[in-house]
Amino acid sequence: MPEGPSIVILREEAARFAGRTIVRAGGNSKAVDYAALAGQPIVALRSWGKHFLIQLPDRVLRIHLLMFGSYRINERKDAEPRLSLVFEDGEEFNFYTCSVKTLPPDLDAQYDWSADVMSDQWSARVALKKLRARPEMLVCDATLDQEIFSGAGNIFKNEVLFRIRVHPLSAVGALPAAKQRELVEQMRVYAFDFLRWKKAFVLKQHWLAHTKRLCPRCEIPFLKAHLGKTHRRSFYCERCQKLYASGADARPTGPGRPAASGRTKARAPARPAAESR
Repeated sequence: MPEGPSIVILREEAARFAGRTIVRAGGNSKAVDYAALAGQPIVALRSWGKHFLIQLPDRVLRIHLLMFGSYRINERKDAEPRLSLVFEDGEEFNFYTCSVKTLPPDLDAQYDWSADVMSDQWSARVALKKLRARPEMLVCDATLDQEIFSGAGNIFKNEVLFRIRVHPLSAVGALPAAKQRELVEQMRVYAFDFLRWKKAFVLKQHWLAHTKRLCPRCEIPFLKAHLGKTHRRSFYCERCQKLYASGADARPTGPGRPAASGRTKARAPARPAAESR
């Protein structure tokens, strides 16, 4: 699923269409009145998290690329587009395998721009307040919560938690206050690292944890498991990423217990003690 920085790149590539008039629209989405789009100018192109927003005078087209969505400018794939916009000079903007919805035109009434990790209106203070309001939430879920960190995805989760040395099954409320602040800060920092590396086509070269086999700090196998309520893949090191737990042991047991992701089995490190704020 494309994460926030990839949608910012889409927005920047699409900037050429701002102010242009749609002369023809089509596609296979049942949620769009294509005939009503003809003759409408594009007022603005915006993004919020993983949403790409095409603002027209009387409505907004909201595009979510889901897991396998894509777009093409001035070219077509060998498939019917979900949304195709054609402009007066023949240029095209096409979207495939995505969700397209029509929203009312007042975006400020529908979106909390302070939650978008890529936005100029991002607020670390508001994010920290939202985070602390959910002390029972696991950090592996908190880093994917779009109301707190809009635009963050699974790559963010794995890379940021490795950066700040926090086990993904740590409880938000068990993190020391300084560690909570570090989590919020690094989610924003990583967003712009991601954007810079993505534009340079070197993003995967900078992954330290995501999809990796060995911890680059400890040189032992990462653990790999689908954790939390989000049940997304986590890659983490039990030696250098500390488990901040409150109450009962949060680690899974049985079939859900993580298995070492490597050819050799590392000696289990001592389990870290819970740390209070």
